[in-house]
Amino acid sequence: MTAPPTVAPSSLRRRRALAQGLHRPADLGLQDAVRRLLAVQGQELRSARRALRARTRGSTAAQVDALLTGDRSLVLTWLCRGTLHLVDREDYPWLLGLTAPTVVTANARRLRQEGVGEADAERGVATVVAALAGDGPLSRRELADRLAAADVPTKGQATVHLLLLTGLRGLTVRGPVVSAAGQAYALTRDWLGITPPQPLAGEERDTALGELARRYLTGHGPAAEADLATWAGLPLRDARRGLQRIATELDGVGGGLVDLAARRDATGARLAPRLLGSFDPVVIGWKRRDHVVAPEHQAGFYRKNGILPALALVGGRGVALWSPRRSGAGVDFEPFGGPLPAATEAALQRDAADLARFEGTAVA
Repeated sequence: MTAPPTVAPSSLRRRRALAQGLHRPADLGLQDAVRRLLAVQGQELRSARRALRARTRGSTAAQVDALLTGDRSLVLTWLCRGTLHLVDREDYPWLLGLTAPTVVTANARRLRQEGVGEADAERGVATVVAALAGDGPLSRRELADRLAAADVPTKGQATVHLLLLTGLRGLTVRGPVVSAAGQAYALTRDWLGITPPQPLAGEERDTALGELARRYLTGHGPAAEADLATWAGLPLRDARRGLQRIATELDGVGGGLVDLAARRDATGARLAPRLLGSFDPVVIGWKRRDHVVAPEHQAGFYRKNGILPALALVGGRGVALWSPRRSGAGVDFEPFGGPLPAATEAALQRDAADLARFEGTAVA
């Protein structure tokens, strides 16, 4: 059988943007957008909100916060790669059970580097659980005070890595939104009403790997096994096993890439110019991101501090960095290459107005 030809870069870029929902399907609500992407990177809550705005119509930041705080259908906690992610409540238990074990060793090593030994760590976990059970939800600052009062080290990054440990064990999640920038912590059993998830093993784990592969491709296909492994923070063998579990559901598209055979055709969909927040899923969803940011522009995009700046997207391709204007409405651009065409800049400024509507304020 002849192998399919390698997919053209422009076609790959468009197909992935459509898989991401960046054409804003009319039936895609906020919770649907999260489920489509499976997990939205969320170390900056504002950026996670902006990722959902870029994929939905007429939504607001307040509605995102209501899903986190009100009906709690969305959950923010440490998952893939030990990074904060926004997920659907139903996906939280199995994703944590699948991805947390790969982070445990690194977390223990980092705690030791911060001066927190094994006994201190266990005392810290017990302190956090007791504080949240008695007085939660509590902020990070409040929990740091409780830890210090229990003689648990809190200097440097010790507190955040202790909180990470409670999240990896399924004991805590981010709870109510308490400010524009973040949330308080809550016990999983109190906030979600579920038993803390445990690591998966055997057939249950294999089933979860298959679901991971299926759901990853829903929002990221076409993709390769290395893309899945990198995004999930799992070994390559796990990515291969997951794809093998759903092999009958896949089509090869060339170059080692696969996609879901049942994907609904969206060839006529329009990809309007869009302003994305930092850490947007379209930037971090694959091992290589050349289809989004051209290689010659990546030095100005991938910063040494690990922060991925806000990106202006046109036709699925990054064309500029953007930032709020110091005065007045709209945003300013740092184009990749030459100046943006007038029509492109006008379209992006219209999207800036929609972003201001979404956030209920001037873009800031």
